[in-house]
Amino acid sequence: MADKEKTFQFVIVGGGIAGVTCVEQLSSQLPSADVALITAGPHIKAVTNYKQVSKTLEEFDVEEQPSSVLEEKFPNLTVIHSAVRSLNTNSHTVETVDGRVFGYKNLCICSGARPKLLAQDNPYVLGIRDTDSAQEFQKRLSKAQRIVIVGNGGIALELVYEVEGCEVIWAVKDKAIGNTFFDAGAAQFLIPSLEAEKPEAAAPCKRPRYTTEEPASGAAQTFTADRTSRRHGSDPTEPGSALGPDWHEGIVLQGVEQGSRRVSVEYQCEVEKVFTSEELLNSPQQTLRPESGSWPVYIQLTNGKTFGCDFVVSATGVMPNTEPFLHGNAFAIADDGGLQVDDHMMTSEPNVYAAGDVCTACWEHSPLWQQMRLWTQARQMGWYASRCMAARVLSEPIELDFCFELFSHVTKFFNYKVVLLGKFNGQGLGPDHELLVRCTKGHEYVKVVLSHGRMVGAVLIGETDLEETFENLILNQMDLTAYGEELLNPNIDIEDYFD
Repeated sequence: MADKEKTFQFVIVGGGIAGVTCVEQLSSQLPSADVALITAGPHIKAVTNYKQVSKTLEEFDVEEQPSSVLEEKFPNLTVIHSAVRSLNTNSHTVETVDGRVFGYKNLCICSGARPKLLAQDNPYVLGIRDTDSAQEFQKRLSKAQRIVIVGNGGIALELVYEVEGCEVIWAVKDKAIGNTFFDAGAAQFLIPSLEAEKPEAAAPCKRPRYTTEEPASGAAQTFTADRTSRRHGSDPTEPGSALGPDWHEGIVLQGVEQGSRRVSVEYQCEVEKVFTSEELLNSPQQTLRPESGSWPVYIQLTNGKTFGCDFVVSATGVMPNTEPFLHGNAFAIADDGGLQVDDHMMTSEPNVYAAGDVCTACWEHSPLWQQMRLWTQARQMGWYASRCMAARVLSEPIELDFCFELFSHVTKFFNYKVVLLGKFNGQGLGPDHELLVRCTKGHEYVKVVLSHGRMVGAVLIGETDLEETFENLILNQMDLTAYGEELLNPNIDIEDYFD
């Protein structure tokens, strides 16, 4: 190993939201401390237009900026452009891919996560994670007539809604779309958006309830809409940081055909195998009966169907990017592959912290919070990790931040505002909970999760204006038994009750 160039008081690895938030906060809190940011790409991800919407809900934009912007803002900061090759926690040193070695007194690993790819090194399987892979996707889509999207999380949901001029086969392993974020009722509320033209922002409206039926097991649904057209990813050793929440705005996601959206959903299935057309020709015919025509790649699903397409988008979640840090060290690793951290964001190795997608929160969680690898939590963890690191240096006590008291997330799917609060899908509650639902087709979907008469979670889709009221009801754990179903009566202004 080369000689150590310099020892910094704080070294942060990763130029995504968690790492950059951590660097900004540390540099503001301790302006005289020597801080280094090690990042593979020339650009960093910064939080802009930050708004605290309520006690726990926050909204912000994610902007890609040259790292020089950070260095100009913080004179105590050094940005080192390279990926990390290895970490030695005994000697407190980090070696970069270009062979340089830096010492640290405190290290924070914010290296994010990478897509779980269906097939490694298959040119027809694309994971969308960073700006480069999104641009590659756009380029390939412009020549495509049909793509298969596999996965049921945020990126898959955004893609099926945004892609036009190209047939989309969407394979989901669950009974309903968007299983990570909502239940079958909310999925049925959103499904008609795939058939409709993309709307101007819809006006809010309160109307009576409406119930839905879920599709039969193993069923496929097809939606068509005609309209006029309007998280350096190629090198797996140096991934860029994840995309911003509005990554698809400003890039045209248009296939070969003009102006139509055609989505077919294949439910409750996973990928059996990915074939090239050559492999298909040489395969025993009885196992594969694709439709006619010749495609560059074929995908066989566990429901027995085989589809040909121009390429496959693998959007089946992420794996924490721990690889370069593990060798020779004794990190405790969680079941999901993340670095275990305690309630001060500290790993099992001394003076090493972690934040964002790379880590797994292993403290005893509040009954109303769960970790999900989302933008909001990357920002919150990066911010809190920097506070913990500074508190330790200043020998000050620090309490677990209030943002870990209640899970909250605000986003947009299918052009609707979506707010998720607490145990929004009844996570971990077992059969001992009840749901209240109010749904107005095309306008709003409101679901409340109650346990022993107290509100523990909510899903709000559309402009409901209920998020602050529900957040308060969840936080103060008021007994709502007396209100029963009146809680969601659209003719009662619930805010007046509980303000």
